Amino acid sequence: MTKAVLEAENEGAAQRTVAAVPSPALAVPASLHASLMARLDRLGAAKEIAQIGAAIGREFSYELLASVVRKSEAELGLALDRLLQAGLLFRQGVPPHATYLFKHALVQDAAYGTLLREPRRELHARVADVLERQFTEIAENQPELLARHCSEAGLIEKAAGLWRKAGQRSLERSALVEAAEQLTRALDQIATLPSTAALRREQINLQVALINPLLHVKGYAAPETKVVVERARLLIEQAEALGEAPEDPLLLFSALWSFWVANLVAFDGEVVCDLAAQFVALAEARRAAVPLMIGHRLMGMSLLMTGKIVEGRAHLDRAIALYDPIEHRPLATRFGQDAGVTVLSYRSVALWLLGYPEAAVADTNDALNLARETGEAASQMFALSLNLYTIVFRGDYVAANRRSNEVTLLADEKSAPLWKAYGIMFQGFLLAVAGKFERYPNDQCRDNFLPFHGINGVHAMVLIKFGDGLRGRRAI
Repeated sequence: MTKAVLEAENEGAAQRTVAAVPSPALAVPASLHASLMARLDRLGAAKEIAQIGAAIGREFSYELLASVVRKSEAELGLALDRLLQAGLLFRQGVPPHATYLFKHALVQDAAYGTLLREPRRELHARVADVLERQFTEIAENQPELLARHCSEAGLIEKAAGLWRKAGQRSLERSALVEAAEQLTRALDQIATLPSTAALRREQINLQVALINPLLHVKGYAAPETKVVVERARLLIEQAEALGEAPEDPLLLFSALWSFWVANLVAFDGEVVCDLAAQFVALAEARRAAVPLMIGHRLMGMSLLMTGKIVEGRAHLDRAIALYDPIEHRPLATRFGQDAGVTVLSYRSVALWLLGYPEAAVADTNDALNLARETGEAASQMFALSLNLYTIVFRGDYVAANRRSNEVTLLADEKSAPLWKAYGIMFQGFLLAVAGKFERYPNDQCRDNFLPFHGINGVHAMVLIKFGDGLRGRRAI
């Protein structure tokens, strides 16, 4: 408000500005917005530069701005100086290598809000064109930036492809929240277009790709994940009915895997065994090597979790024999985690239960080393979490504490509450073993874990009850 008064042209204007200061009973946001709008209106020709900068983003480079605006270098320099003097922008560096930042997001919003719909779309189209032609490295490395401008420009089909590219790139670097958001935006764009065979194929690809980040961000059996899985299955069925079977043969297997893992986490033993058998049968019928490897992984886990340990281990052995760490590494974004990491982690449990502790520990170490080699966060969180069982069974509480802390921190970083729950669960157990019961009272444990229904909830309650037993034994 002080800035606005100082910018006033005369005393009368200054008095009107002061009179606009809201009392506590009035809405501050509306008054603040009106004040910002008034300041922008007083900028004259510099207002257009503020609008273009706002369309580019909260932060923008001089080079990009100069390529988009239709003004001479002198005019642009004067306009930017006016914005700096008005306190609306920060500058770092010296033109032409300078970057500018709106002092506050509200300033950017106010400038952007003054653009009418058609000029706004034309401006975004201009920015997108400049990025593609003159800033190819940015366009290639930041597809989400180009996608945003194409979306705002009404270039829907192009925007959908770019959002998909951004989502896949985010998946590859384990940016799970960003991947889910970007893939969802791609689907939203496609939903506004007339349906064609090509768009239906693209929709299936996106719907299946969206499953993976949601597994880790929302949970394997979360309602949001189930809706996406069901939608993927329905789209595949509709495409096959139209004679438009997906070009990618793994899409159907990805959808089947998603159904299987949701039932595994909800723990319906009969269903998971049946779905795993269907998966293996389909893989054998199609003579598909990769799905067969995944099928043995599913069959082994299903049998192990339903008490058929010897049979389960046999399937896990077959899966790891078919696994190629280099060839199959890209499958992690299609089937939850790296297949080798998953198989070794579950086989370690089977080996422990069958009386081979050294072999079990070797598998846990191999699984974690393999997960670290992939550099993929989902595989690392999986290995750190699942292998805690074998480490705890062995009584190596120091290693268990180190790994539970690591998975909790990594899950926090990747916004993956499912895996954070695993880490906290074992931290609570280790505190109970150490006799520090007051650190994790039962009610707090239940609050943390019970929202994760199914296996997680069961495991949490087992450890809570185990802690109760320790408490009682300690008291005796």
